[in-house]
Amino acid sequence: MQYTLTTPDRLEATVKLPASKSISNRALMIYALTGASMQLDNLSDCDDTEVIVRALRDNPYEINIKAAGTAMRFMTAYLSTREGEEHVLTGTERMQHRPIHVLVEALRRLGADIEYMGEEGFPPLRIRGRQLEGGLLEVPGNISSQFISALLLIGPMLRDGLTLRLKGDIISRPYIDLTLWTMREFNAFADWDDFETIMVAAQPYEQHPYYIESDWSAASYWYEMMALSRNAGDEVLLEGLMDGSKQGDSSVRYLFSLLGVKTTFESTKPGVPTMVRLQHSGCCVSRLDYDFVNSPDLAQTFIVCCAVLGIPFHFRGLSTLKIKETDRIEAMKTEMRKLGYVLHDVNNCELYWNGERCEAETTATIDTYEDHRMALAFAPAAFRLPGLRINNPQVVTKSYPHFWEDLKKCGFQMEGLTPGEGSE
Repeated sequence: MQYTLTTPDRLEATVKLPASKSISNRALMIYALTGASMQLDNLSDCDDTEVIVRALRDNPYEINIKAAGTAMRFMTAYLSTREGEEHVLTGTERMQHRPIHVLVEALRRLGADIEYMGEEGFPPLRIRGRQLEGGLLEVPGNISSQFISALLLIGPMLRDGLTLRLKGDIISRPYIDLTLWTMREFNAFADWDDFETIMVAAQPYEQHPYYIESDWSAASYWYEMMALSRNAGDEVLLEGLMDGSKQGDSSVRYLFSLLGVKTTFESTKPGVPTMVRLQHSGCCVSRLDYDFVNSPDLAQTFIVCCAVLGIPFHFRGLSTLKIKETDRIEAMKTEMRKLGYVLHDVNNCELYWNGERCEAETTATIDTYEDHRMALAFAPAAFRLPGLRINNPQVVTKSYPHFWEDLKKCGFQMEGLTPGEGSE
């Protein structure tokens, strides 16, 4: 499938954003660990959450989490605590090449029974659940925050709780803080003891109904559209976001203020979802340098947006992009070159654009590499690149299932082709 995008003359929309999949996935694991029936309101309907819902509901021997990295990490830890149960945990071909050895070794030190069924250090895994002791555990601070969150979430269920010491530089700290905050929402005792140590008490979660706020990552693409649209009077209203959100990607509102987008909250009452208004501010920096170590999922959005706006950039903290749904650093270099922008990488953890251009393809077609954020980040560029094409647009269901429907509601046109019907 391929979409050719045509943007509206004016960007005016009221958008009900999807629920945060990060909070949804954490809350789901907490409910599963309590053994309670689910009482979650506004649960995400994205693919990454659906695979967890199905696994918990059906409890099959073989659990296929497809391309959901969070589900792979969280379910590995969760299944390790399921006394008397045995499961095989697997995923897509790409998932079977995403490393998981750091998490597996950490769980084994807690007493988990996990074995590799294929290549050492990678899924699929055979997991035999048992009571885990807990106690002190040291892991590198520069591993994926999903590994750390997976360990923290099971902490209250361990016999001796968990003291997690993170050695060296700690990346994606906001995602760790989001996990701790969500745990405390369910009455867990879990917090930083010092700069590198987290304490989780052996204190069961409390069961109660819970409302999940909207997703700031999803909001980022509407910010990008606002930055790229040309009319000063354009306005977008986003439903369900919270001022003071614990989501790391809520930093998007500060970053886009540098690219000319003004954010206004209808209510700033803590913990209350509200309407957020996006408008042009008329101010834009001439260059953007930023370290995305705490919000790597925003990187693709800003790479596309800055280049298309003609704003040179140097982005750091991108090391985790190499092991996402695809190698996002190489994918971004390849696809941006199709649009006429020559990006350079440094040590597989930085990307910069100094204004260097090359000849753009006449009708650029963006490949999405089975990566939802490739489609989501490039689609707004159609405001400046009429006729932009997106291959395999359905990949957005991984995190934002109704993205294309939301675009249609605000006036976008998506001319669709199936393979063999004129696509190159």
